[in-house]
Amino acid sequence: MQRDDFDQLPDEGVPDSGEEGDTSAVVDTSAHNPTGKNQYNCLPKDNEHVKEILREYHRRAITNRNTISKLLAAEHGITMSPATVARRNKLLDLKGSSATTRSLPTTVKRQLVLDQLEKDPLNRQGPRTVREGIATATGQILTRQYVTDEMRLHEPDGFGQREPTSKKIYRTQLVSLGPHHEWSGDGHDKLSVIGFPIWAIRDVWSGKWLGIWVVPNNRRKDAVAYLYLKLVHKYGGMPIQTTTDCGSETTEVYGFANALREYFSPHLDINELPAHRFMKSVKNITIERGWLQLRLKWGDNVKVFWEAGRGTYNEMDAHQYELVQWIWPKLIQQELDTLMDRFNNHTVRFDKNKKLPSGVSPNTAYALHTEYNGQYCLQSVDRQIVAQLMEEIGGEDLIRFVSVEYAAHAQAIYNSLGFTSLTLHNVWAVFSSMLPLM
Repeated sequence: MQRDDFDQLPDEGVPDSGEEGDTSAVVDTSAHNPTGKNQYNCLPKDNEHVKEILREYHRRAITNRNTISKLLAAEHGITMSPATVARRNKLLDLKGSSATTRSLPTTVKRQLVLDQLEKDPLNRQGPRTVREGIATATGQILTRQYVTDEMRLHEPDGFGQREPTSKKIYRTQLVSLGPHHEWSGDGHDKLSVIGFPIWAIRDVWSGKWLGIWVVPNNRRKDAVAYLYLKLVHKYGGMPIQTTTDCGSETTEVYGFANALREYFSPHLDINELPAHRFMKSVKNITIERGWLQLRLKWGDNVKVFWEAGRGTYNEMDAHQYELVQWIWPKLIQQELDTLMDRFNNHTVRFDKNKKLPSGVSPNTAYALHTEYNGQYCLQSVDRQIVAQLMEEIGGEDLIRFVSVEYAAHAQAIYNSLGFTSLTLHNVWAVFSSMLPLM
């Protein structure tokens, strides 16, 4: 078959039916598929749900047709051959990095890189991270070489600045059975100096960030327990084991982990396989490695934008302080959600000595865990019981910075001003515009 013959193929997933009006399909018994049945039988090309899924994979910089075919089946129960994936992407004009880089004008490509660099005044992000940031923000996937060349042109000193500065700690090989075998939880205090501490949980096997939250106090044990239960409620289950440091704020997590395990998974002996494990913070490897990247690629930059408010914000003024307590946590949580999405879609380097998945993004490893010899270890729980526990210890109020009434009033004022988005670049301008109306 010649290349031009592909234009004569029938619509995907629909057998050719011979003469018009004939109800019986014409079957070629000499073909590889003598029954005439299409094993994929995928959804039609005009299905909007499928279009959105393919666009989302593209935004996540997933362009390999085989990987997309597997992810469609694993994450959405949609069966689609790799060849059909390629055709659908072509119809949606979803191009790979080489085609995109060739087709875009230089001014457009350069601006995409410059817009991303503007978000990183300390030059902490490397070409891989900048490239993924562009894809997440705009859906445009440029080649890594082009991004590298542009960064060397506009930020030549950045490459020399990105040197590891943290004290080296000997790392042992991590061992885990699969997704939700172990959750690694910890607090991050680098933004506590400006009043916005963070707490997070990460899956050990896949490296997937399950939740990152800005909270009024990450040393408050009922707030930390609430976030743990919130994640259990979200997934409808708990891990076999949770790991945190030995801080007093994690004692309630320890209690809930043991109680839920004994009630919902009595077949797992607590004495032989603890539901919760304490260890020194520097040994809690999965989450600690993540904190370094969060600080270098985002946290330090946040402080720069915060300092830009000097002369605009007077923290001794209670009226101004309350507005900051609404607007900055809103912005930081928005940033954390975006950052978590980027981390989970970031393809890590392949390491042949690593026992856990490498050379793949956490999201892909999580979704296709069987291909990486992983077992899905989530222990099912009753969501209603978990929701009741969440309310009994204080509910959402445990992680609020301002009252529900104040938040509703501030949101109404914000909406009335017509701002299309809240960003690190405009946060102080938004603050100044809202303050007289509060």
